[in-house]
Amino acid sequence: MRVHERLGAVVLKPEPRSLRITGSIAEWEQWTGMTFPESGDYWFPGGLATVAIDRDAGSGTYWEPNVWMKHTI
Repeated sequence: MRVHERLGAVVLKPEPRSLRITGSIAEWEQWTGMTFPESGDYWFPGGLATVAIDRDAGSGTYWEPNVWMKHTI
């Protein structure tokens, strides 16, 4: 963000749900090296938000936050 700002960009708005990543619990366990024994929200290494684990559905959902910036041309 600092580089963009130095180049003249301005912050438009934060977007808490910019990119959704879903996968099975087994995939999330493989990706993170963690185990998810029950449903709930879990912090994981490198994540900017928590992954929501749903044991009944057998899946995990993660929403990556982002900040939109605008460059003038």
